[in-house]
Amino acid sequence: MSYFILSVFLLLITPGPGVLSTAGVGAAFGRDTGLRYITGLFIGTNLVALAVVSGLATIVFSVPWVRTILLTLSAGYLFWLALRVALSGSKIGFIEATRPPGIVDGILLQTINPKAYVVNTTLFSGFAFGNSNFLFETAIKFLVINAIWIPIHLLWLAAGIALKSLALTPATQRTINIAMALAMVAVVILAVYSTYSTH
Repeated sequence: MSYFILSVFLLLITPGPGVLSTAGVGAAFGRDTGLRYITGLFIGTNLVALAVVSGLATIVFSVPWVRTILLTLSAGYLFWLALRVALSGSKIGFIEATRPPGIVDGILLQTINPKAYVVNTTLFSGFAFGNSNFLFETAIKFLVINAIWIPIHLLWLAAGIALKSLALTPATQRTINIAMALAMVAVVILAVYSTYSTH
């Protein structure tokens, strides 16, 4: 169980579309909008988890052309976001939007978020500890994952809100942007590798 908890923490704390966009929403729109967005991400990530546990994700991704379309859409979106982050100049480039994102935006992001599928597949297919009781083990995993997921996303939201108030030097801001862009690209590469190495 301790290995499972540590793995959940490490997989969720690392930069991905969910946490990076959470920080961006906080920086751009503040706490209230950020909390609505996190609510959407929370619903979305649990829908993805249910799809993984029920086998629906496996069925969908087993159809080559469907898998390719979904992966292309998500990879394209994430590369686009990474490019915007890297080229955003002296501004903190988490995310830009013309309207405040809400619950639906969070749900939609998670449904095309490769990291959400990779993380949930890793966590729910490994780390057996329920004495062969699938339902018990799955329920405990849902509780543990969500108990760690919520504070981590709230911390990223707080970080985004805090960054908005800092007077960072252009060099520091540029370093942050490049690091974020590289993290996004790494997520895309991991998703592509994971998807095609298992099929």
